[in-house]
Amino acid sequence: MIRSIPVALLIVFALLVSVSARAQDAILKGSIRDSIGKPIEAVSVSLLGESGGIVSDIKGRYELRLQPYRDLTVVFSFIGYETQKLNVRLNPGEVRILDVRLRGSSFDLGPVDVQARRTGDITLTRIEPRTIEQFPSVSGNFESVLKTMPGVVSNNELSSSYSVRGGSFDENLVYVNDIEIYRPFLVRSGQQEGLSFINPDLVSDISFSSGGFGAQYGDKLSSVLDIKYRTPKAFAGSAYAGFMGAGIHLEGASNKERFNWLVGLRQRSNQFLLRNLDTQGEYRPVFTDLQTVLNHKLGKRSEISFLGHYSLNKFRVIPSSRQTEFGSINEALRFSVYFDGQEIDEFRTGTGAITYTYRVNDSLKLKLIASSFISREREFFDVLGQYFLDELERDLGSSEFGEAAFNRGIGAFLDHARNELQAFVGSVAHVGSYRSGIHSLQWGLKAQSEQINDQLEEWQYRDSADYSIPHVPDQPDTLANPNQLLLLNGVVKNNIELTSQRYSGFIQKTWNFSQLTLNIGVRGTYWTLNDEFNISPRLSASYQPAGNRFLTLRAATGIYYQPPFYRELRDLEGNINSDLTAQRSIHYVLGGDYQFLGWGREFKLTAEAYYKKLDNVIPYKLDNTRIRYLAKNNASGYATGLDFRVNGEFVPGIESWISLGFLKTAEDIKDDFYYRYFNSDGEEIIPGYTFNSIVTDSTRVNPGEIPRPTDQRLTLSMFFQDYLPKFPSVRMHLNLIFGTGLPFGPPGPNRYTDILRGPSYRRVDIGFSKIAIDEDGPNNSRLPLIRNLNSLIITLEVFNLLQVSNTISYTWITDVSGRQYGIPNYLTSRLLNLRLQAKF
Repeated sequence: MIRSIPVALLIVFALLVSVSARAQDAILKGSIRDSIGKPIEAVSVSLLGESGGIVSDIKGRYELRLQPYRDLTVVFSFIGYETQKLNVRLNPGEVRILDVRLRGSSFDLGPVDVQARRTGDITLTRIEPRTIEQFPSVSGNFESVLKTMPGVVSNNELSSSYSVRGGSFDENLVYVNDIEIYRPFLVRSGQQEGLSFINPDLVSDISFSSGGFGAQYGDKLSSVLDIKYRTPKAFAGSAYAGFMGAGIHLEGASNKERFNWLVGLRQRSNQFLLRNLDTQGEYRPVFTDLQTVLNHKLGKRSEISFLGHYSLNKFRVIPSSRQTEFGSINEALRFSVYFDGQEIDEFRTGTGAITYTYRVNDSLKLKLIASSFISREREFFDVLGQYFLDELERDLGSSEFGEAAFNRGIGAFLDHARNELQAFVGSVAHVGSYRSGIHSLQWGLKAQSEQINDQLEEWQYRDSADYSIPHVPDQPDTLANPNQLLLLNGVVKNNIELTSQRYSGFIQKTWNFSQLTLNIGVRGTYWTLNDEFNISPRLSASYQPAGNRFLTLRAATGIYYQPPFYRELRDLEGNINSDLTAQRSIHYVLGGDYQFLGWGREFKLTAEAYYKKLDNVIPYKLDNTRIRYLAKNNASGYATGLDFRVNGEFVPGIESWISLGFLKTAEDIKDDFYYRYFNSDGEEIIPGYTFNSIVTDSTRVNPGEIPRPTDQRLTLSMFFQDYLPKFPSVRMHLNLIFGTGLPFGPPGPNRYTDILRGPSYRRVDIGFSKIAIDEDGPNNSRLPLIRNLNSLIITLEVFNLLQVSNTISYTWITDVSGRQYGIPNYLTSRLLNLRLQAKF
């Protein structure tokens, strides 16, 4: 019923608008031509804020019926031309002639932007920053937008982590103003993450590639996110505030624009959000982020810029209790825990970069970049939990339906950690580009030094019915024998100091023919820790058939290496494997774009098929957002799938998109095996389920191909925007994500146990905004404080609209018989947020 109400209202509004429009005689007509006077056919002519519209004929003529006595905005749009919006007001019976000239959209692109598109990566998809200003996101991070792109998988709305086409969270490159961005190392859950590096208020350009990217981008296997921050022309700013955080940004430039600056400050607290989790307690998360960009022109051909970033994320929780109900109608269970202790985490990161740019002439540009990244991380916790596992009454006729029928088990656990990490990454790089006619050349060299100091101390203790788990059955229990040895789980204790240097370089050539763009490049890397040298050739091409400017075909292939970083080197016990080599992925990508008209408006269909052959794979276990590598190059695998995306103006004047992805990714770990045990009757003996049986036979099993942790077979996402036809300042923004279940399994080093499937991820976030002051319209306010604002928007957001309990991970408990239970850890429930945004 709730879903049908908006549909019915839209139908009623459409009928009323249609009847009212045809009852009037006011007519607006004319011709539409390009900048040289040539008529343009199929131009979309519509009213801003109203459905429907018409298109111009073969001679560029149009005729549009309008209601009199109304201030209307007529929108003229067509692929490859700038959209024009004209305000009109007609009298009854009036026939007004309005001829329109559309300019080609390429005139908006300066020489640098054109060069970036032509010599840049063919596989990049551009996202318009203004389109996503009202994107409803519970985390407030820009990466939430990426999760609606094809090929991108993330089942955690609290985290900025994402995987692309079967890769891990660590396989994605992120650049801001040509500076590679790093993440903290010790974060193990989305609750701890806070704000990601990218500040949406500072962004001017967003490009994303999910595979087959060029040689100019660094040494990761899966994707590239390339962000450019704005270059201010005059003083301006923005600010926002809501229930979960606030932020402000300011920008300005000198009179002759020789010096410009950009600064952004954000603060966020998820306390309001985390209180809805199953684990109740006192949450104190505080996240602070400060960024600045300074640009100074030293002369006509040279300039210097500085990018600075400081982030402080503090997370403290004193848990009190937890109650989680799970299972099925045939086996309904309740997991109850009472806690003592607390967790205190702190993550301090800083990034600084200086870029010197010298333009020798209009064709040759040289850059010198020096950057550094510093991280200070601390993870302290001692949490004692006493739990009860009860089976619930299933009889619908019972007065105690849903209450505990009997106890399945009791026990306790103690989690302890004293982890501290310090990291420094410094680099010096040179990047150059040369352009002449249809030829473009890019090259680069980079030297990087890394220093890691990691002090690890963590363990877990498990107890079930006064028995230590793992339990030694031949010894008396702990209470009766105080001298019995307690066996701890997940013991990691080490002091690691690691220093190494990396060297890399690339060169790539691009040819821009009339219908064909061809990019060939090669990249080389060397790492001093293992003396490994790799060569990575890459090739991509795009083709536009003659006579069909709406269709673009493209293909890309290449060999991609990802040398290990610190996390890949460390195994489950905290030991470093310095002999680890780079993982390799061979990409094959085939796809295209098709632009078309629907309902008189522009749309773009993007489709890609891909296959990735994986070698020297380092297997890993995934727990929430924490990746725990096995630190061995002992696996091979593949990832293959199809991605689709349709974007355009489903509603006139506002862009939306729908993405659909199919994926299969698997790996085969060398020399992994397990045994199946049988009794004398040939019945299999399963620990924790089979009792009083003697093993008489066993069989060795080689698991073979198993799904990778990111094997999400189907993903569907949508970002949809709409507004009320007669009140276009009242808008709706919908973010929908669906993904099939991911593989999981019990803790431990054995990957072949991770063949269970979790439930599907289903998430709908929606926002309703009121534009009190339109950025593109006049400000008629008489209030002095509001009169100087360029834009003012009030937004009400409803997160997790459908109140779906999504599962992010599992807490595993073991009874004394050895049977394990996986208790689902649920993500956030429904939540309201009120947000106020202003620009000045």
